[in-house]
Amino acid sequence: MAWDEWEQLKARAAEQGTAQMQLNQLDDGSGGRGGPGTGQQDATLQVNQKSLAAIGDEAFKLFGRLEKDAKHADAASASAAGSMREDFSIGAALAHVVEKWGSQSRSVLDACAHISNHLEYSQKAHRNDDERVLSAISSIAKLDDGFDDRDRRR
Repeated sequence: MAWDEWEQLKARAAEQGTAQMQLNQLDDGSGGRGGPGTGQQDATLQVNQKSLAAIGDEAFKLFGRLEKDAKHADAASASAAGSMREDFSIGAALAHVVEKWGSQSRSVLDACAHISNHLEYSQKAHRNDDERVLSAISSIAKLDDGFDDRDRRR
């Protein structure tokens, strides 16, 4: 969307009295706010270990494929750029493209590795959190049993 178009849309909305902004919320169907307290259960973000593992696995696979495929024509392109540099001005341009391709592909590889590693860490962290919460709840249940036992002895 061009800036002029954005300005026209804002002006039209202001004329109609509908200049509102709605962020991070789900419309409840009446034009108002959705989300907690409005009966909109779909507004809750839910993630499970299976989906985290699948995303992390795909990032790992993408890393492997990209690492191999990004280097596929690297040597040949660099050699061609070197050969053409002395005779043609396009040689310097090709060398620049090869350099930028290498830099950009390394950035994407780093991002894939970061996603994969972070999701693996998240899985472990959430599993540990779940175990800690379960342990705390179990302790509370044992404590409640002790109070119930004391009340029965009276």
